[in-house]
Amino acid sequence: MRALNDTRRTVVAERVEEAASLRARLRGLLGRDGLEPGTALLIRPCSSIHSFFMRFTFDAAFLDGRGRVLHLVERMRPFRLSRWVPRARAVLELPAGALARSGTRVGDVVRFEE
Repeated sequence: MRALNDTRRTVVAERVEEAASLRARLRGLLGRDGLEPGTALLIRPCSSIHSFFMRFTFDAAFLDGRGRVLHLVERMRPFRLSRWVPRARAVLELPAGALARSGTRVGDVVRFEE
C-alpha cells in the first residue's frame, strides 16, 4: 500500500505496512533498528504514541477518519510521549525527515492506495 498526499500531490511513503492486530499496534516500531526510506507503519485506531525503548528518531502524522492531517511530530526522539490528539483515528510513522520531504502539513489529506 502507498501513502499519497492528495493536497500537495506528493508521495509520503511507497510501502506502508499496517499494524492490523492489537498486538501489532502495541508493538509498533519497538525492536526495529529503523525504517527504510520510502516505508511507513500505519497504526489504526490510534490517537497518541510513544517512543519508549526505541532506537531511532522518526516522524509521525496523526490522521482523522478521512485522512486529514490533524497533528505532526517531526523527528520524535527515543523515550518521548506524543500529545493525545482527540480526533485522530490513525498514526502514520515514517523515517525522520519524510514529512518535510513530502511537504506534508496539518490540514493536508493523505490517501492510501494498493
